[in-house]
Amino acid sequence: MNKKTGLGEFLRMRRSQLQPADVGLRDFGERRRVPGLRRDELAQLAGVGLSYYTRLEQGLSLNASPEVLDGLARALGLDEVERAHLHDLARASRRTGTRRRPAPERAG
Repeated sequence: MNKKTGLGEFLRMRRSQLQPADVGLRDFGERRRVPGLRRDELAQLAGVGLSYYTRLEQGLSLNASPEVLDGLARALGLDEVERAHLHDLARASRRTGTRRRPAPERAG
């Protein structure tokens, strides 16, 4: 698991392990295309937008705030060790996403 996708892989894996009934959502017996919660269900529980959550899961957004991470941890039912791991993954993805500014050009 590379650092950029580690956060997304962790979120997908944990989301797939939860059923709607586990988090107080009604299950209308419809056939679900994905195991566990859908992205929109988790985003709603965490208090974030669906498109933002999707970008986090896909590794396209690397700047999740501690408040967003705590909301996700709460929605996923993470314990303190798992919550700390989530924050560590987010920090690692931020570090790999930063780019150095090119050195200034000089007239020679």
